[in-house]
Amino acid sequence: MKLRRQLDLPSLPRALSPIRRFRSLEFPLRAPSTPRGIAPPVRERTTGAHYDTSWSRRKPARLARAAIVDGPMRLAMSALAAPDRRGSDRLLALDGPAIFAANHHSHLDTPLMLTSIPEPWRHKIVVGAAADYFFGTRVTSAVSALTIGAIPIERTKVGRRSADIAAELIEDGWSLILFPEGGRSPDGWGQPFRGGAAYLAQRCGVPVVPVHIEGTGRILGKGRSKPRPSTTSVTIGAPLTARDDENAVRFAGRIEAEIAALADEASSDWYRARIRAHASESPSLSGPSVGAWRRSWALGDRSRGAKKRARSWPEL
Repeated sequence: MKLRRQLDLPSLPRALSPIRRFRSLEFPLRAPSTPRGIAPPVRERTTGAHYDTSWSRRKPARLARAAIVDGPMRLAMSALAAPDRRGSDRLLALDGPAIFAANHHSHLDTPLMLTSIPEPWRHKIVVGAAADYFFGTRVTSAVSALTIGAIPIERTKVGRRSADIAAELIEDGWSLILFPEGGRSPDGWGQPFRGGAAYLAQRCGVPVVPVHIEGTGRILGKGRSKPRPSTTSVTIGAPLTARDDENAVRFAGRIEAEIAALADEASSDWYRARIRAHASESPSLSGPSVGAWRRSWALGDRSRGAKKRARSWPEL
């Protein structure tokens, strides 16, 4: 009002003020107000872990997602990542839904997984996505649910709602993609695995398929906004089932060890990698426990070795 008086602007008549006209409306033209002395009702959240993704698993949405995955998404992955896909033959004995657990370095990991997982799992699969990142608004929630079949997973705490939704989908025949690290790697090396995939596998009685992804961090690592084309590899391992004497923590450790063996296989060869895995000598996914510059140096050596790898007969 002071600024209006200083500029000598005419004030709007009360009858023409849209705010005043709206405030003068009463029920039913306006939502009813809460009487004084009564606590107002709590509004149900429609974003984050509370976003309802059931519509994205109906037939129209599934057809649209299949067209996206097999069309522009596959073309984009071929142009950006040139993936070398291995190990799909290890799924020949797998019947029914499964949990595909992979290491996580980039936002490209999800589309690369969706275009690499073979049928019949590819088009009946959902992706466990961070509720605080992919489901922050209704727009990003709808896009995530439609394009990649995402369901919200709480990564900052153990969310019973998220676990129940994932378990119900697995029981209905849907497979699930999870990244047990909980987030993208900040420096290119792996992070400790969490027990969500192991817990769901034991709860639902389904196997876990370990998958190792290499090279996506070079294309679009954490903190980068512009992708840089490079080569990648996707190595699928044999399905793992929880043993009778294993809890979720031990099973998660075995999943991590198997993905580490797949990483060794991708950078060397299957025979040597299996020997080291049998002796529990597979290189760790988390890298050496040294300074940041030394870890970066070791990661560069590993990347160059992966680019120059060549298939050769094992030394018997």
